[in-house]
Amino acid sequence: MERKIKKVWSVTHRQQGENHKQGWVLEPGNWAEFDPFLLMAEDWFKKGTFGFHPHRGMETVTYVIDGELEHKDNKGGQGVLKGGDVQWMTAGSGIIHAEEPVEGSTVHSLQLWVNLPSSEKMTEPRYQDLYQKDMPVREEDGVKIRVFSGTYKGQKASTKNHVPITMLELEIDEYAKAAPEIPASYNGFLFILEGKGTFGKDKTTGGKGDVLLLEQAGERTGESTAVSMESNGEKLKVLLYAGEPVKEPIAAQGPFVMNTHEEIKQAFDDYRNGKF
Repeated sequence: MERKIKKVWSVTHRQQGENHKQGWVLEPGNWAEFDPFLLMAEDWFKKGTFGFHPHRGMETVTYVIDGELEHKDNKGGQGVLKGGDVQWMTAGSGIIHAEEPVEGSTVHSLQLWVNLPSSEKMTEPRYQDLYQKDMPVREEDGVKIRVFSGTYKGQKASTKNHVPITMLELEIDEYAKAAPEIPASYNGFLFILEGKGTFGKDKTTGGKGDVLLLEQAGERTGESTAVSMESNGEKLKVLLYAGEPVKEPIAAQGPFVMNTHEEIKQAFDDYRNGKF
């Protein structure tokens, strides 16, 4: 079965301050439609934008498009990510961290929030720094696929997931084609980093900066669906995100994502009381 594209939109960017420009790739509030994904932001920012701040009940997946991003947390963790690298942070029961460009630089990034099921919302926090050079790669005719999470034709990422997630970076040469497969039960979307092409069963057109939401395939346990894509005469670079829906109530406020408003109140209380 081949997936269709349900919707296409372009990201609208707004200046949030002198040192920060942002656009919604996935706008928050569309919980059922994007499940297990909560939101995604595209950001350009300088030092001083994302200083120390808390999270609970979700994961952040940060793909660095350009620049050098330094991260630190209140548990002593730290690292530096460069263009093409990914940071997979599980906030779980609570973490306080900072994500800042190296002094004097501007970072261009995509940050995705992934929901955690109720059974995992209070799990132990952790970081996974996924360096581009270390990720499994499969090369086909005119196509290079880098696997940041999940599996692609025998290439399996070592990334640990609380919710099953496939994250692929695809580089497609002029007029080349790719058709990665994902489980039929997954929701997913594409973000085009470079170039233009046609996507899905109906050959929907998309170009740089466009978001393409995949049509849901329904409950077909064990079945796979293909997401076809073809370059239109110029090199195409695409990120594919797909995951198993959590299908639970969502209560979200600020940096916390839980199942009830009582749990959100508890998260704020715990943060204020130094329990993160």
